[in-house]
Amino acid sequence: MPAPAVPPAPLLQLSEPLPAVVQTPAALREAAARLAAGHGPVALDAERASGHRYSQRAYLVQARREGTGTVLVDPVADADPLQYLSPLAAVLAGPEWILHAASQDLVCLAEVGLRPSRLFDTELAARLLGLPRVGLAALVEDLLGLRLKKEHSAVDWSTRPLPQSWLEYAALDVEVLGSLRDLLVDQLDQAGKREWAEQEFTALLAFTGPAPRLEPWRRTSGIQRVRGRRPLAAVREVWLTRDEIAAEQDVTPGRVLSDDTIVEMARAMPIGRTAMRGLPGIRHRQGRRHLDRWVAAVERAAGLPEPELPTVSARHDGPPPPRAWGDRNPAAAARLAACRAVVAALSERHVVPAENLIPPDAVRRLAWEPPQPFGRDTVRAALVASGARPWQVDLLADRLAESLAAVTDQGRTDAGRTD
Repeated sequence: MPAPAVPPAPLLQLSEPLPAVVQTPAALREAAARLAAGHGPVALDAERASGHRYSQRAYLVQARREGTGTVLVDPVADADPLQYLSPLAAVLAGPEWILHAASQDLVCLAEVGLRPSRLFDTELAARLLGLPRVGLAALVEDLLGLRLKKEHSAVDWSTRPLPQSWLEYAALDVEVLGSLRDLLVDQLDQAGKREWAEQEFTALLAFTGPAPRLEPWRRTSGIQRVRGRRPLAAVREVWLTRDEIAAEQDVTPGRVLSDDTIVEMARAMPIGRTAMRGLPGIRHRQGRRHLDRWVAAVERAAGLPEPELPTVSARHDGPPPPRAWGDRNPAAAARLAACRAVVAALSERHVVPAENLIPPDAVRRLAWEPPQPFGRDTVRAALVASGARPWQVDLLADRLAESLAAVTDQGRTDAGRTD
């Protein structure tokens, strides 16, 4: 007999009527005063138009505080958002912020002058606890027994006016962050991980965005079909041109020109308007709109002197991809395997994902080029220099040093036997 179906969790509902969106300086000052009169941490979220706009600016800011309720602020309602939002910035500068996946919102909030002095990241806390699901909707369901609507997660938040259903969705995102925080704090305390979390949250205060890629154009989908340095130069020149146009128009690059068409141009290397118009990807109005700029980009690539052409393989700021280590540097490959074994064992023991236990790049750099003179103190210093937090260094440094020493000694023994 089949098991009875489990009824779905109740749908999360707003605890009070949806507030009007703040869109004027006077309304902003009033909203800031209400938040200042509240107590405890402030739950915050921001909605961007990713997938629709080139910029990652915030198009809606949601804030909720005990004793205040929810405030919805339109940060683009004024031509000078820094001045417009300054009363809100002043109020939010003191209390702890509660965010989910803080690294996704901190940069766009900083762009409009909103910066925390303390924060709590519910997603990061869930990761440190080793919870199986760390998305906001999953945490709300698993920890609070409620279902969160997510049907508007990919909409164009630059739309004006914002539909009522979108605003309700946005308000619900901060409705229960305070309750989630309290539950996660209790679990962190019980697991002995509260200090770990505090160190991670403190580090997030300095987050200014992901490090820029050395050659972002190499992420063009289908680039593996492009052969030769000059065609690769065409990919680079067209990609950079597309990026300029996307920034000018504030639209996602894929809406200017598809990756498939960039690859098509690079493989054909069409010179001149007639040849460019003959490409299948340019027959659409989207591709023809900037025809002269595509022609100029390919012609630049065609005329570059040899030393200015890109290399066939990508450049790296640090060690090469680990898949190449076995042939290129077997000793480093052995060290990396030993380090990964240490990380995997501690990850399992402490129920923390390996990538949260230690930055993977820190492990790769340590294995590729161990510090000299080698020892526990120099390994600790190397981990600190790579961005590891004190709790991570305390857990891993000595064990990594021991493992690296053991594999190095084994390598010397094997080499002696060979001799």
